[in-house]
Amino acid sequence: MSRICVYLGSRAGTHPDYKTAAIELGQQLAQRGHTLVYGGARIGLMGELANATLEAGGQVVGVMPDHLVEREQAHFGLTELIRVSDMHERKATMAAQADGFIALPGGIGTFEELFEIWTWGYLGLHDKPIGLLNINDFYTPLLSFLDNTVEQGFLATVTRDMLLDAETPSDLLDAVEAQL
Repeated sequence: MSRICVYLGSRAGTHPDYKTAAIELGQQLAQRGHTLVYGGARIGLMGELANATLEAGGQVVGVMPDHLVEREQAHFGLTELIRVSDMHERKATMAAQADGFIALPGGIGTFEELFEIWTWGYLGLHDKPIGLLNINDFYTPLLSFLDNTVEQGFLATVTRDMLLDAETPSDLLDAVEAQL
């Protein structure tokens, strides 16, 4: 089936729903026959997602720059761990490996990856689906901000509509799969 790249935190966050969603998404990816592509860490939500996917019988490809192997605590139990030289190569490798993208809650790295892949789609460098898993209303302020950006004339509606969003892993995967 498809390879789904997931951007998410190397931290667990403060709400238990984030961990639950990462585990559920991993199980759903495996059950639906998708391969997970992600940043390669064994900690935080990243580790929960990878472990859940593996435990459900799925395939997991991690991509991590050499300088982050120690800091992000690389997961050496994956189907495949691709080590790259830097963050630019990491993002390009993840994008090349993926048929679609999903962002769970995360920090500055998650946001940077999400906005870059969305920009690449806007520029016509890919036509792959991009979705936000809006667990516990994590992305609601961002979605409101983006809607305001449209209202203020700085973002086209068609560009805003490139970002799918849902509150459950199942609903978001349904939306992403519909565009694969």
